[in-house]
Amino acid sequence: MKRYTLRNLLFLTLCCDLGLFSKRLISPAANILTDFLRIPGGIGTSFSLMFLVVAAALVPVFGCATLMALVQSLTALSLGMVGSMGILSPVGYIVPGIVIDLLFVLSRKAGLGTDLTLVIANMLGAASAGLTANFLVFRLPGVPLALYIAVALASGAVCGCFAGVLVRRLRPVMSSSASAGTDKGGAPVAKHVPGSCERN
Repeated sequence: MKRYTLRNLLFLTLCCDLGLFSKRLISPAANILTDFLRIPGGIGTSFSLMFLVVAAALVPVFGCATLMALVQSLTALSLGMVGSMGILSPVGYIVPGIVIDLLFVLSRKAGLGTDLTLVIANMLGAASAGLTANFLVFRLPGVPLALYIAVALASGAVCGCFAGVLVRRLRPVMSSSASAGTDKGGAPVAKHVPGSCERN
C-alpha cells in the first residue's frame, strides 16, 4: 500500500463507488435492449468496468483494478447487491479486474497507445465478466452465448472510448495534484542562510 498516495486511494474509492452504483442506474435502460435480444446482460457491466479502466490508467500500479474489484465485491455482498450470481458474485467482479490489470501490463510492454489500451481493456474486461457469469450461472448454448459476448465486446468498446475522454480530462488534474504533493512533501527547497557568503 506504500505505492498508493492518499489522493490516489481517494480517487480509487470514488471510482469504486461510481462503478458499483452506476450499473444500478443504467441497468433499466440497458435491459430494454438485452431483454429484446434475450441475453442476460453485458451493457451495464461494460459501463461499470469503465471506471475501473479509468482508475487503472490514471493510477498505474499493478493490481489497481483487482484491488478495486475486490472492494466492489465486498461492498456488493454487504449491501445485498449480488444479482443472479448470488454468493459467487465476488468472482464476477475479481476476474475482470485481473484481466484489466494484465492487459495494462502487456500494453505498457508492447507500447500500445492509451486510447487503444482503454478500449481493449474495457472490451476484454466485459467479455471476461460475461464468460464468468455464463460459466457459473447462465450456461447459455452456442448462439445465445456468442450474442451475449458480442454485445459485451461492443458495449465495452463504446465505454472504452468514453474512458479515453475521461482519462484525457482527468490526467492533467491528477498530474497537477501529484506535482503539488511532491512540492509539499518532496525534496527540501534551498533557503538562504543569514551570514552565508555568496561568490560571484
